[in-house]
Amino acid sequence: MEYKVLKSIFKTQKAPFAILDMNALDDNIQEITKRAQGRNIRIATKSIRCRYVLNYLLEKLPHSFGWMAFTLEEAIWLSENGFTNILLGYPTYEIDLIEQVLSNEKHNSSIYFMVDKLEHIELLNEIAAKHKTHTKLCVDVDMSSTFPGIYFGVYRSSIKNAADLKSLIRSSSSFSNVKWKGLMGYEAQIAGIGDNVPGATMMNKIIGVLKSKSIKEIAERRSACLKVLADNSIELDFVNGGGTGSIESTLKESGVTEITVGSGFYQSHLFDNYSNFKHKPALFYALRIVRKPTATIFTALGGGYIASGATDGSKQPQTFLPKGMKLIKNEGAGEVQTPFEYRGKEPLKIGDLVFFRHAKAGELCERFNELILVRANKIEQIVPTYRGENKCFL
Repeated sequence: MEYKVLKSIFKTQKAPFAILDMNALDDNIQEITKRAQGRNIRIATKSIRCRYVLNYLLEKLPHSFGWMAFTLEEAIWLSENGFTNILLGYPTYEIDLIEQVLSNEKHNSSIYFMVDKLEHIELLNEIAAKHKTHTKLCVDVDMSSTFPGIYFGVYRSSIKNAADLKSLIRSSSSFSNVKWKGLMGYEAQIAGIGDNVPGATMMNKIIGVLKSKSIKEIAERRSACLKVLADNSIELDFVNGGGTGSIESTLKESGVTEITVGSGFYQSHLFDNYSNFKHKPALFYALRIVRKPTATIFTALGGGYIASGATDGSKQPQTFLPKGMKLIKNEGAGEVQTPFEYRGKEPLKIGDLVFFRHAKAGELCERFNELILVRANKIEQIVPTYRGENKCFL
């Protein structure tokens, strides 16, 4: 969208506020659908955090298959609101919430529990037996790669290979109240690291080489794990892999039945620098200029919406509109003020709105009660985020 258009649409809107460009969202949905090539898509709710948008994606995606929730409390809430086929993305040890699920047939039939340790399975089996029911398990297989002097990936599952999976299945074989129903392997080093970062030619080449080697290793590991499951006569409901940044490579594995996608719908700025796709910025936020310390420096109120993860410059918000804004290195985006340098063409003044993008997708929704939906240069409607529905799951 153009700066002048946004400025006109929101000239009386109280700042700060978050905007979702529905035209850009629709374009991203179409592009992700093309990239998925007919494979099922599981939507990562942590990257959306707005019930209206979740339902919108369900309606618009031709191959939407289910949801990946980030906490059990969220999964229960989604189930209460009619969502089904919910994969819990991470193991949980919240006993009261597990009790709540396994004592309720609706929740239990809708939710898959993630496991990678015997302790996880023991607890789920014990509570399921107490309620005279069965529950569904998905095993998380670590997809990181280790090269000489380099750990390429993230620290997630304790199941590192097919031998580990075989041992876990054997150790839990006496548990009669749990059923193996899914396998997940998240290749974070492929899905979450850009390989086309401006000004980083050498590092891009290194990342490209590491990704190529890791992709081959990942495919072999996942295939070996699927063989272990088949050898144990375990029939799965799904085999999950991928992320926004790894759709193409994950698709090459015939054993993968679905791909998890989340950030690509909003296209937060950490996903700008990939060689295999380019989606449109759909979610951003507005601040109002309240100071002008020098002829070329303006100060907006608020805006310190820093993303989680390793603390480096990439986790800061990115200036968006008008073009030509630049954060001040020594201050960045602050809790109560965000100064920026501007030498662009727009005649900015105190009271004007300026627009920024968050580094991650759903995390911005933790800062705002509402998303203002814009389509064809008009406000379409205003919808609540999770926070606006008084929900805070982490």
